[in-house]
Amino acid sequence: MSLAKDIRTVTEMKTRAKQLLDQVNKEKRPVIITQGGRPRAVMMDVQSYESMRNALGLMTLVAQGEGDFRKGRVLSHKEVARRLEKRFGPGGKPRRAKA
Repeated sequence: MSLAKDIRTVTEMKTRAKQLLDQVNKEKRPVIITQGGRPRAVMMDVQSYESMRNALGLMTLVAQGEGDFRKGRVLSHKEVARRLEKRFGPGGKPRRAKA
């Protein structure tokens, strides 16, 4: 990874926006936008952004699960199966609400 290639000024972003968009979409690497010599924003392609968000969401759920485990908030497989069957019925089909 060439870090120098991935750092651009806000002025360059203004004058070369199309080329920078083409770069991030082609190379699938984010570009850091600086202002006054300091990093201020990151430009990246949508697919990479969505993948990153999905990965972050999954890591958040894993961390929550680990926290629950450490606090002793766990259920046996049998209890989980019982609750799922109660909620969704036999075979996993949702039960209809009673009118």
